[in-house]
Amino acid sequence: MKRILYLFVIFLSAQFIGAQVTYKNFNSEKLGEAREVKIQLPRSYNTSDKSYPVVVVLDGDYMFEIVAGNVEYASYWEDIPEAIVVGINQFDKRDSDTMYSPLNSLPEETGAAFFDFIGMELMPYIEKTYRTEKFKVAVGHGATANFINYYLFKEIPLFNAYVSLSPELAPDMQTFLTEKLSGVETKTFYYLATSNNDIKDIKTKTEALNTAIKSIDNKNVLSAFDNFDGPTHYSLPAHAIPKALESIFFVFKPISKQEYKETILKLETSPVDYLVEKYAAIDDLFGIDKPILINDFRAIAAAINKSQKFEYFEPLGKLARKHYPNTLLGNYYLGRYYEETGSTKKAMKTYQSAYILEEIGGITKDHVLELSEQIKADFGY
Repeated sequence: MKRILYLFVIFLSAQFIGAQVTYKNFNSEKLGEAREVKIQLPRSYNTSDKSYPVVVVLDGDYMFEIVAGNVEYASYWEDIPEAIVVGINQFDKRDSDTMYSPLNSLPEETGAAFFDFIGMELMPYIEKTYRTEKFKVAVGHGATANFINYYLFKEIPLFNAYVSLSPELAPDMQTFLTEKLSGVETKTFYYLATSNNDIKDIKTKTEALNTAIKSIDNKNVLSAFDNFDGPTHYSLPAHAIPKALESIFFVFKPISKQEYKETILKLETSPVDYLVEKYAAIDDLFGIDKPILINDFRAIAAAINKSQKFEYFEPLGKLARKHYPNTLLGNYYLGRYYEETGSTKKAMKTYQSAYILEEIGGITKDHVLELSEQIKADFGY
């Protein structure tokens, strides 16, 4: 087990090295001092014109590497989009950065200055300097997990997703959060985590907050909660960050075996519509125009075969022609539609016309030619 863990750490480190990490001393008028900031750009940043979501990590002195490494690893496998990761080092400034009033649980003095530093200085700089998408994630642990919630209370929240790990909640935070989340009008992701070995008071309050969030009747709130078995308050982030990223970007992932079996095969509506809506949701939530993956086309085709609802091959073929116009994918699915619905001559010609197009996704020219020849032999065309 130790050997496997060791190899995983080596591999994760190798992926992390592939990204571009810079360190910047950011001069802040709000703080009256310079603050060290770490910025990881995606490996494709300099070779594409894409824009990227932003993940802001508080407690960057010990949280940045674990978040940045997991973002780099998960995006390598296309489970999440590539993202710009920004870590804010706090060192011995953590208590002053997260100061709030005991009277109203809101940031005051140095806490208010730190709040303004992120919202009025750092984020505008990141958005001006780098190619960023609208989707932004905030990550905090302990006191900073409480602090990131304040950005949700702005008239226009600064972040779209909040990763709150073992939060040291201000006295009124549960009330504030449930009231705010009950009324949010845009999709808001909220991930919460604790463990059986967490600090007792933190664990109790975190579980109570989860219960309160789960009771909220608002379809715009997309929440997830993990109660881990084993980690302490300090080791929890290593376990929770991968789960948090998976939870927030669940719709971005390629169609999995679980999604195929538990969702797609049970659809009473068009699986092609499901595929279109999945990618529309990616664009709507994250601002990313992601091309439909070949494997996702294949998953939908497999579902059509299994259900024998062959009429859905027609819209699937048209969709494939739109997204992969120079390949034989669209003609192959349209040929399947014509063949399975009795238009065999049209199927034969559609397969034949696919022969001049590029091969893709394991569908070869020889295969479509064989399908054409088989129809010709069977029907004497």
